[in-house]
Amino acid sequence: MSKMGITLAGVEWKNPVTTASGTFGSGMEYAEFVDLNHLGAVTTKGVASIPWPGNPTPRITETNSGMLNAIGLQNPGIDVFCQRDIPYLKQFDTRIIVNVCGKTTEDYCAVVERLANEPVDMLEINVSCPNVKEGGIAFGQNPDALEAITKEVKKHARQPIIMKLSPNVTDITEMAKAAEAGGADVISLINTLTGMKIDINRRTFAIANKTGGMSGPAVKPVAVRMVYQVANAVKLPIIGMGGIATAEDALEFIMAGATAVSVGTANFFNPCATQDILDGIEAFMKEKHIEDIHELIGCVK
Repeated sequence: MSKMGITLAGVEWKNPVTTASGTFGSGMEYAEFVDLNHLGAVTTKGVASIPWPGNPTPRITETNSGMLNAIGLQNPGIDVFCQRDIPYLKQFDTRIIVNVCGKTTEDYCAVVERLANEPVDMLEINVSCPNVKEGGIAFGQNPDALEAITKEVKKHARQPIIMKLSPNVTDITEMAKAAEAGGADVISLINTLTGMKIDINRRTFAIANKTGGMSGPAVKPVAVRMVYQVANAVKLPIIGMGGIATAEDALEFIMAGATAVSVGTANFFNPCATQDILDGIEAFMKEKHIEDIHELIGCVK
C-alpha cells in the first residue's frame, strides 16, 4: 500500500486531496456521494463575520470547459457556521479548513479570532475579496496589502493560515513572496480568473455582475504554470487547484510542486470527483511502484 499521508504546517492529512472553497458547502450536500472520512481535508465555503446576501442573479453561467460565477460569497455568517457546520464536520475523520472572507482587515481578523477556540485545523484566507478601504482592489492584487493582511491575520490566528492567491496579477511569484514575508504557513492557488460572457440573444451580460470568476478545466494550464512558478519562488508548501477533474490533473499539480490538491468545479459535474481522483492517484502509484507520495511532489524541475 502506497503512503498517501502528507503534513502541512504541522497538520497531518491522511492523503493530499481536499475540496475547493465554495464548491462543496461544508460537505452536507455531497455526503450521499462521497464519504468525507476518505478525504484528506474538507475546505468550507467562505465565511464572513456577518451574513452576506451575495450578488444579484443570474450569477452563474457555463462556458466552454468551465464556468463563470459571481455568487458574491453569499454565506450565513460565522455564528451560524460555528453552530451548524463545525459540529457536522466533526463527525468525520477529516481535517477541517475554514475559508475566511471579508471586506476589511478587521472583518478577517474578527472571523479568525472567533475561530481561535473552535475545533478546526487550518484557516484559508480568501484575499480575492475587494478591499473596500482601498477602493475595491482585491487584497491579493497588491503585494504590500497582501503582506500587511497576512501579518495581521497571523497575530490573531491560533491555527496555521493558508493564503489563497488570486491569479489576476502580473507576477504570481511576487504575491507568493509577499504572503511568505507576512508569515503565511501555506499558500493555495489559483483562485478564479476574471472572465465575462455575453448573451447575444438578450444583448446583455450572462451574469448580472457583468464579470465573474472563471473556473474549470479551461484554467488548468494557467494554474499548473503558476503553481510551478510559486513552488520555485518560495519555501512554503502549496495546495494546488484550478481545473482539477481527474487523477491525471491532480498529479500534474503535485509534480509541479503542490503538496496537496483541491477539487472544485469538477464536483458540480461529477459529485464523486474527489473520491475518483483519490482512487486514481493510488492506482497510478501502485502501477508505477511509487511507495510514497513525496516521491512525486515537485519531481518536475
